[in-house]
Amino acid sequence: MKNFRFYLFSVVLLFPVLMFSQQTIKGTVTEATGNTVLPGVGIIIKGTTKGAATDFDGNYSIENVKSGDILVFSYIGFIAQEITVGNNNTINVSLKESAESLDEIVVIGYGTTTIKDATGSVAAVSEKDFNKGNIVTPASLISGRVAGVNITTDGAPGGGSAIRIRGGSSLGASNDPLIVIDGLPITNSSADGSRSILASINPNDIESMSILKDASSTAIYGSRASNGVIIITTKKGKSGFNIDINFKAGYQTIANKIDVFSGDDFRNLITERVAAGQGGISIDQLGNANTNWQDEIYEEKFTFDQSIAVSGALFKNVPARVSWGNTKQPGLRKTSKFERNSLAFNINPSLLEDHLKISINANISSENNRFAAGVEGAALYFDPTQPVYDATSPFGGFFEYHTNGIRDNAGRNPVANLMLRDDTSIVDRLYGNVKFDYKIHSLPELSAVVNLGYDRSYGVGSNILSAESINGFRFEEDGVVSYIGEETEYTSERKNVLLDAYLAYNKELENLNIEATAGYSYQKFTSEDFSTGNMRDPEAERDVATDPDVVLLGFFARTNLSFMDKYLLTLSYRRDGTSRFNSDNRWGNFPAAALAWKISEEDFLKDSEVVSSLKLRLGWGITGQQDIPASYAFLGRHQTGDSFSQYIFGNSAVIVGIPQSKFEDIKWEETTTYNIGFDYGLFNDKVSGSIEVYLKESNDLLANVAVADGSNFSNAGWQNIGQFTSKGLEFSIGSDIVSTDDLNVNVSYNLNLNNTVIDELAFGQDIEVGGIGGGTGSRIQVHREGFAPYSYFVYKQLYDNAGAPIEGAYADINQDGIINTSDRYIYKKPNADINMGFQTGINYKDFDFSFNLRASFGNYMYNNVNSSRAQYNLLQDVTALGNIPTAVLETNFVETSNVLISDYFLENASFLKMDNLNFGYTFNNFKKDISSIRVWSGVQNVFTITNYSGLDPEIFSGIDNTIYPRPRTFLMGANIKF
Repeated sequence: MKNFRFYLFSVVLLFPVLMFSQQTIKGTVTEATGNTVLPGVGIIIKGTTKGAATDFDGNYSIENVKSGDILVFSYIGFIAQEITVGNNNTINVSLKESAESLDEIVVIGYGTTTIKDATGSVAAVSEKDFNKGNIVTPASLISGRVAGVNITTDGAPGGGSAIRIRGGSSLGASNDPLIVIDGLPITNSSADGSRSILASINPNDIESMSILKDASSTAIYGSRASNGVIIITTKKGKSGFNIDINFKAGYQTIANKIDVFSGDDFRNLITERVAAGQGGISIDQLGNANTNWQDEIYEEKFTFDQSIAVSGALFKNVPARVSWGNTKQPGLRKTSKFERNSLAFNINPSLLEDHLKISINANISSENNRFAAGVEGAALYFDPTQPVYDATSPFGGFFEYHTNGIRDNAGRNPVANLMLRDDTSIVDRLYGNVKFDYKIHSLPELSAVVNLGYDRSYGVGSNILSAESINGFRFEEDGVVSYIGEETEYTSERKNVLLDAYLAYNKELENLNIEATAGYSYQKFTSEDFSTGNMRDPEAERDVATDPDVVLLGFFARTNLSFMDKYLLTLSYRRDGTSRFNSDNRWGNFPAAALAWKISEEDFLKDSEVVSSLKLRLGWGITGQQDIPASYAFLGRHQTGDSFSQYIFGNSAVIVGIPQSKFEDIKWEETTTYNIGFDYGLFNDKVSGSIEVYLKESNDLLANVAVADGSNFSNAGWQNIGQFTSKGLEFSIGSDIVSTDDLNVNVSYNLNLNNTVIDELAFGQDIEVGGIGGGTGSRIQVHREGFAPYSYFVYKQLYDNAGAPIEGAYADINQDGIINTSDRYIYKKPNADINMGFQTGINYKDFDFSFNLRASFGNYMYNNVNSSRAQYNLLQDVTALGNIPTAVLETNFVETSNVLISDYFLENASFLKMDNLNFGYTFNNFKKDISSIRVWSGVQNVFTITNYSGLDPEIFSGIDNTIYPRPRTFLMGANIKF
């Protein structure tokens, strides 16, 4: 009893002490998906300012914590977690990635920000949001993901992409966005032999992509940013030791083909046309085969992609990452292939007590290509009653039209065109940068940054046509004709060196945050190409083409002011100089300003249960354009003419090219952009997005256009010719519709409306563009004041009472009683009025399912396949018979020349496409050393819904004269994390 009273007395006496005793809490913070440690996680005691952060190994320690305190763990891109402190001194936490993106870091020019603090029109797509599937080049990662960003990728293996941000800004100069990789702006010109400027980059190495759309966000890049900026950030090393292995295999199939007559139907057609009295064709020319030439030129094959990445710490606080990737993608065309091997390495040491941060990024890649020339046209018109092979043929055993070994004036066997040509290249590329970021010891608010970049591509290629080919170089000696083929070799080099040096200042005051950046940029581009010409031609001449160096200089400054974390102001200025222009026009000035107001931080919205975030953005800025071919640069004042602009001195037979003088008074093309936007979040940011309108005015448009006779040795040259206006609206929304421990359903949708009109052209004159097949020098598009660029310029087709088109019958638009070019009118355009993207992802426990949709409305396509081929007169292909599309049965057109420019061949090319569909399952904690294994399968290019009658409604130029078809690929793969 005595002991009990002592015990009770001790408890009562010590109870207040036990209640308020303080302790030290330690632990490790990891990410839930892969158990990867997270450095820099913030931990605070809720309701206080007391806290700590995890170190490089994800460990933390926080002192003076009482039992019952709540610890809040927060990290950018992850869901904050609250944990009540009990009696356990060790608390380990796993954070889940957040679907909300308002706090995510966004890389901008010479710095970073967050979506919630951005004043310009900036979109960020991180790895978890990238498109999945058979992604070979980086552009496909974000296709359909961002409002106002349209990406058209061709069907060739490793093929290039046409990327347009808000429709582009120029008529004749580049409309490609500036692409920046880890701080290194790259050129839009690739070495000969390369598929594209992005073909050498392994998408598996990319962590995020930031898209800067308006001038207030892009003007800091000045001369190269008038078409927007895409900033690619590659993956960096993390603490701990992590291995990430990816493997996927796919089977490529042909999704669609052009309808032409089969062998049997063709024989019937020829018989009918002869009986109907069509001259020039003979039943005797028919063969006995049934050959589907489109089937013969295509081959369904497997594609493979594998990569491995290892990251960790070389030494304490020295994260590093190295990765290797191999992609093998054959094309649908026989003999076509693309293979890429890539090696990436980065190391990011932090020295001098974290005052000096160094980032080293190095990337090496090698493309191995075999190109297959476009043979779709030949496959469409070659006689389907003839065989692919002929044992008696002197041309490699392929059937060809010839007389005693001398080729006839007829079509060529498309399979032989592929199999007897070996067009290959190897392109090696080395690019990367070294960045030094020093936080000055005596003034830690100020950092000095130096960024050194280097990018070199070197291509070696050869194009060999077998001596057995009927298309080879024809050699005649002593009356004997022989074919000796062709052989050309070439080299090509592109170099790009960069020096950026700037100061960055960041100071937090009581109600004011100041960020300021000022610096200098130097970039130099060099280009050189060499070709042997046809080495089997005794008269072949070697050719070296060296473009003048292009040098860009820039001085830039930017300041960001944040007052009370509610009112934001961004001011930037850049002065750029380019060697492309003369001294009078060399320099351009590019200012920008943006305001933002976080309305949701005001008292009248701060406690709203519906509107969790609302920000108004106003932006204005001017950007420049000087990206015309380097050969036209000011330093190269004259250019030697080609074979059509030469003359001979005396009787010496020495041919000298006529020098073509350059126009020295061209100057900067400038684009002024106005932007108004709202960023919103609803219901605690479960629903978020943005809506904005923009206006772009491009002045002093650069274009290579005709000049007055006698004013130059050339009939065209680069000039400043006018202006146009683009205006549009963008809308995006995303939401986690369902979010529970077992089920998550998220959707995102974006919409872009864009309208571009040419306001002014030099002397108000039309510029005809858009060359087409079927007629010499024929053009189907025009630039005209008051209309969209590349509008179609056609005759108005007349129809009979049954609604059938009347061949060669057009409306007399000007009512002068004569049908001529004055009766052509502008009808429709290739660019869409509306573009939309929709994505969804569903996760149920360890299962995941996702798909992507894209839609385009108001875009029209000129069907040049039918306009130049679907006529009965083409059944006779000079000395042989030729096939034609079955579309001729709908028109019964006879002569191509009568119908080529008819608006009948303009078709609505609006479409709905499902680009990707994927289904996967993740095995978590598979084994002790394996953190997860995800296996998946999917389909690329799932379906297309359209009224367009051609092969594919998505062709960038708006002119369909046969394309490399996009394959439909069935995929399976695995991702293993250690």
